[in-house]
Amino acid sequence: MIKLLKSKSGEGYIDVVIVILAAILVIALAVQVLPVFTAKNQLNTFADEIMREAEISGRIGSDVKNKIKDMKDNTGLAPTISWSTSYVSGNKIQLNGEINVTLKQTVDIGFFSFGSFPIELTSKAKGRSEVYWK
Repeated sequence: MIKLLKSKSGEGYIDVVIVILAAILVIALAVQVLPVFTAKNQLNTFADEIMREAEISGRIGSDVKNKIKDMKDNTGLAPTISWSTSYVSGNKIQLNGEINVTLKQTVDIGFFSFGSFPIELTSKAKGRSEVYWK
């Protein structure tokens, strides 16, 4: 009986099972975390696209709002958007006037039944108006 307990045959099987279990946990973690990087990339693109629309139109009006609606439909994101600029009259921004936009989106990282971990993603874009208003 003692000889059987001291025998090390079969030890490799236990090592293989532990390595496979660890690999499965790493893959499961990656599957839960990688969508956050995708959402951050989409949020950056979202900010750049609406900033470019605001630069071209020289105001934060219906053109920008339509672009925001299109981007929300395309990306599936619904961030909170805040603008920072100085207006000439109404919503018009004078030529070379600085425009800042900040987008914030909360994304949950849940690891199966262990809970949910909300992460707030922030994306900022800066630009200048390309329209001269008389």
